[in-house]
Amino acid sequence: MSMADVSIVVLVALFVATLVPRFNIGLAALPAAFLVGLAADRSADEVTSFFPGDFFVLLVGITALFAVAQINGTLDWLLDGILRLVGGRALLVALVPFLIGAVLTAVGTLPAAATAIVAPIALGIAARYGIPPFIAAILGITGIISGLLSPLAVYGTSASRLGAKLGLELPGSAPVGFFLGGLLAGLVVSTVCLVVAFRIGAMPRGHLTPVGPPSATASAGLDAGPAAESTREEPIGRMASPTAARVLTLVCLLAVVVLSVGFDINIGYLGLTAAVVQQLALRIEPTEIISRVPWNIVLLIGGLLTYVGLMQELGAFTRISELLRVEGSPMLSLLVLCYIAGVTSFAASSIAVFATTMPLVPAVVAEGASPVGAVLAVALASILVDINPLGITGGLILGAARAEDRPRLFRHLLTCGLVSVVVGPALACFAFGWW
Repeated sequence: MSMADVSIVVLVALFVATLVPRFNIGLAALPAAFLVGLAADRSADEVTSFFPGDFFVLLVGITALFAVAQINGTLDWLLDGILRLVGGRALLVALVPFLIGAVLTAVGTLPAAATAIVAPIALGIAARYGIPPFIAAILGITGIISGLLSPLAVYGTSASRLGAKLGLELPGSAPVGFFLGGLLAGLVVSTVCLVVAFRIGAMPRGHLTPVGPPSATASAGLDAGPAAESTREEPIGRMASPTAARVLTLVCLLAVVVLSVGFDINIGYLGLTAAVVQQLALRIEPTEIISRVPWNIVLLIGGLLTYVGLMQELGAFTRISELLRVEGSPMLSLLVLCYIAGVTSFAASSIAVFATTMPLVPAVVAEGASPVGAVLAVALASILVDINPLGITGGLILGAARAEDRPRLFRHLLTCGLVSVVVGPALACFAFGWW
């Protein structure tokens, strides 16, 4: 057995081991890379060179930026304004979680962080306005999916950077194509959900009035009154005006978007710079920001991409491409790759699965598949199965639900997740593989 084959077996073992309680694939990926590297006569320095420093800066920078916006109450303030604008109109109230999720991920919030924000909002709104928790959860998740492939989001930047690194020769319009594909997929799923809900009478119609206490949304910072407002001001330290903090945060967010998109400046470093500027100006304790960076996700992506880099060096992905290739049919080869991504993502991190399957895309493109379509299909195949209660997203949704809603919500999310594993990869392949 060649070292390429050994590295493939170890990767499969890592993903299977995620089913074991208290096993962390990100923590295990780095020593796995070290041990496989030793067996392949690669030094520790060579293995370390595969660590994705650019992704580390990207993840830490973006999450630090939004941690400040959450700490000083800017995010809560924006959400309060959105709910005041929609009033009690049933359709608009139901779409609030979708819109919030889409905006958060579109501007760069990590899926886990976005879900942590959206989940209590979606389920709090459901409890207060009599909307089924499952519908609110689905709309929040599809909103998150809709923004994940924007040029500022982790998936979008990963798709573009990995595509360029792998020599896919993506056109200049690829980032826009990725974003539109993800947005279209999220809109279709959410529309189907709402149409079915209204048809079967699960979703209330007309003008909604609150049926639950205001405390149902207090955890999301919605309609929590003066007490919540004073809580938001507290982390700002001695700065008297929360308005000044909000203005500074909005200016920093706008500056990061303009400089990264308009001038192609590294968004990770921009995010870190903006976070430090706000931390000093608003007198926020640095530990408040650092503790909100999802270091488990940073370790997960860093560890897996280090291992993937070693696998690529050993020729593992060339070997996998040979095994999966369906001669004369690039779409069938892409379909197989989409199902691998979808099935694996059901029990593992979708961003990690996407990163590990991307090196298989060039072989499919070489057979005749569209480079933009192939990347988009694989990305969506790994994302769409996030609608299940066994992953990070589903776990955060369940954690935000009321205790009496959790058993039924779990069953609904599990059923939806199983259906998405069967249907999602095929839809992603045939709907977007030609882009």
